[in-house]
Amino acid sequence: MKPAFLLIAAALAAAAFTTLAAESAPQPAAAAPAAVKPDLNAGGTKFGATCAACHGADGNSGVPANPKLAQQHPEYIVKELQDFKSGKRPNPIMQPMAAGLSDADIRNIAFWAGSQKAKPGFAKDKELVMLGEKIYRGGIMEKQVPACAGCHGPNGAGILAQYPRLSGQHADYTAAQLLNFQNGTRKNSPQMADIAGKLSDREVKAVADYIAGLR
Repeated sequence: MKPAFLLIAAALAAAAFTTLAAESAPQPAAAAPAAVKPDLNAGGTKFGATCAACHGADGNSGVPANPKLAQQHPEYIVKELQDFKSGKRPNPIMQPMAAGLSDADIRNIAFWAGSQKAKPGFAKDKELVMLGEKIYRGGIMEKQVPACAGCHGPNGAGILAQYPRLSGQHADYTAAQLLNFQNGTRKNSPQMADIAGKLSDREVKAVADYIAGLR
């Protein structure tokens, strides 16, 4: 009887240990909810009602002071609209516009604008275009200014979800943003504030004009 009793006790102990181990084992994490697919139709409608007056019906702004949004990385547009909405990027026009947008509106608008084809721009200042190309492609070593192409790509296409597309952007708008980074008006990119702070007015104008002609 004793051996049988011992066998039964051992079996019960083993079962209890197995149950305890199963209970204490890390459980698999719940699957992350799938990202909501943007509604491009809703985005186009909202863009037409809210954004088109300044940024063009197809996202290709015809006003040099207003940026082209067509073919811009959607994730970048989302970030900037959220920064306007939160006040992280102060702007008397864009803050109230963004304040009226829901998260779904922002996402839909961003992906609709990103799906539109950008129209090419043109460099206008022949005297500065060579300097602009030098800065964009090689930076300014003596000022520790990195090449713009390192983050924004050789043709200005940018890097998805990290760095915005610059190709063909209005020179006036690009120059204004560099100056805003430089003087602290725009603070939502410490990296760009540091870079812009090392550029002279002439260098700002040159690189902005070169960017306008990138394709």
